[in-house]
Amino acid sequence: MSILDIIALFIFLSGAFIFINTFYLKLPSSIGLMIMALVLSIIVYCVGAFFPELHLAEHVKEYEFEEVLYQIVLTFMLFSGALNIDFRKLSSQRGSVLVLAIVGVLISTLVIGTGVYFMLDAMSIHLNYLYCLVFGALISPTDPIAVTRTIKRFNLSKDLEIKIAGESLFNDGVAVVLALTLLDIAHAGEDHTLSFFETTYIVIADIGGGIFIGLLLGYIGYRLLKYVDNDAVEVEVLITLALVLVGSQIADFIHVSAKQAAVVMGLVVGNEGKSTHVASAAGDYVFKFWKLLEETFSAMLFVLIGLEMLVLDLRLDYLAAGFFAICIVLFGRWTSVFIPIKMMSVKNHFAPNTISVLTWGALRGGLPIALSLSLTDFNGKDVIVTMTYIVVVCSVLYQGLTVPTLMRSTGSSSDANS
Repeated sequence: MSILDIIALFIFLSGAFIFINTFYLKLPSSIGLMIMALVLSIIVYCVGAFFPELHLAEHVKEYEFEEVLYQIVLTFMLFSGALNIDFRKLSSQRGSVLVLAIVGVLISTLVIGTGVYFMLDAMSIHLNYLYCLVFGALISPTDPIAVTRTIKRFNLSKDLEIKIAGESLFNDGVAVVLALTLLDIAHAGEDHTLSFFETTYIVIADIGGGIFIGLLLGYIGYRLLKYVDNDAVEVEVLITLALVLVGSQIADFIHVSAKQAAVVMGLVVGNEGKSTHVASAAGDYVFKFWKLLEETFSAMLFVLIGLEMLVLDLRLDYLAAGFFAICIVLFGRWTSVFIPIKMMSVKNHFAPNTISVLTWGALRGGLPIALSLSLTDFNGKDVIVTMTYIVVVCSVLYQGLTVPTLMRSTGSSSDANS
């Protein structure tokens, strides 16, 4: 089976999953896709047990998807997420959203990483503390698609809705860049003990360089889009595609964060492209294209993780660690919401139920899966992928199905569909 056959199979299964969920299951997208991915895993396992030559997961194992996931999927998903962040809609909530996204991710990474480190140590599973922090960062982003669709089902207050949607869109880029920066530090520290100045240089070079490249290419892309007529849809789409792919290659070539560059490019094009000061530089179809691409990748990632789990070294202690990690991740999320909100409550008003809604409504999605699978090989990668899979599954299914109950019990809203 060639790599093109595998990709074609992923696309076919993703399309079939979306079709079945849309017309038959009629569940929220992330929940429906996750359920079907689990069913697919069971079917593939059973077929492989009775007909080893047809074991699809073994064919998947022949190919290294890390490079594709890192260079294409992650970059595209981050650009798409940033493209849809509209600073004007955040209005007065801009400061709260930025603090929740940036400070919240930092707190979440520290709390989850530290908790997982001591949990694994108690289970006699060795994982370097920096790699535990990498897990803390990569599991911190919430799924903006799932969160946005959850919000639309309820009549939340406008301020709370903006906080939830804005924070979910922002924390993706922050968490991914932090995870990859920590990974660079961990890899560099394997050769020798890093000094404070070496660590600081890695952080500044990764993030600062990525921001510079993103601003530069984002502005160039905006000027090109402004020059092209909005009716030339294919030209505008190709410009954005070229912008992301070339920007990623340039950033990698000069050893700065390509993911940070993708986020900044998305922010520049998304906001300047919709600016009211000039005629809309980017047509609606550009935004629709990237939204469709993001949802397609999310669906394919659920298919991939369902197959990938069948070829991992699934140890009982790794699975147990994953279920323990669920509690640690939820506590880390609660802490990352509680501390910033209590600090900001001195000058800003927050609804009484904001902390509980932000904590339990934070569903994980395709981004943590893509990031965990794209990590370069190191001692402990399997346990990180296993924990990520279990946390995402439980988040999507358990939290996703119980969010309506939370909304009603807190009295924050009434179901919009009722």
